[in-house]
Amino acid sequence: MPVIEALRARDRDTIVSVDTFKAGVYRRAHAAGGDLLNSIWGASDELIAACVETQSPIVVMHNKAVAIYEGDVVDEVLASLAAAAERCVRAGIPAEHVILDPGIGFGKTPEHNISVLGALPRLTALGFPTLLGTSRKSTIGRLTGRDVAGRAFGTAATIALAAAAGIDIVRVHDVAEQTDVVRVTDAIVRGWRPPGWADSLR
Repeated sequence: MPVIEALRARDRDTIVSVDTFKAGVYRRAHAAGGDLLNSIWGASDELIAACVETQSPIVVMHNKAVAIYEGDVVDEVLASLAAAAERCVRAGIPAEHVILDPGIGFGKTPEHNISVLGALPRLTALGFPTLLGTSRKSTIGRLTGRDVAGRAFGTAATIALAAAAGIDIVRVHDVAEQTDVVRVTDAIVRGWRPPGWADSLR
């Protein structure tokens, strides 16, 4: 809590995401200046109630204690996230404040992760804001043979795919480099242009 308070004393504008699955912790963090809840264990009734009470957005991430799926991993992930989102909305959280994260690297094997990444358009089709966290993940290391420090380019491939699929938020370590990836991808698939673009072409 002292870290959040100190940050808020210096910066009132930056969005502070609080990573917890404990409602009491989030209430305290929100009072200290936190803006949104990020839960790696989905949306419990207690967490949903805390977000309703504080009028906070919530990031609902898919996770499993054991990476075992009876059917198709993508079907199960999407069904779980859709059900959680519906519970959030029914409880009073605006749909635009329910952010869905498929949980790459959480309760999934590398093959599961690749399957989910190949189905990102199905995630965005659920109609809720979306978030993806692939930065430097072990699956990228398995694919490229590189250690954590050398996974920026592998990460960039997933970020470009995410932006092209309509993912709204990406969580990254190499902010400047991955921002370039997003900008170029958005220019191609979403029609984004930087300020002064037309003037620079004259």
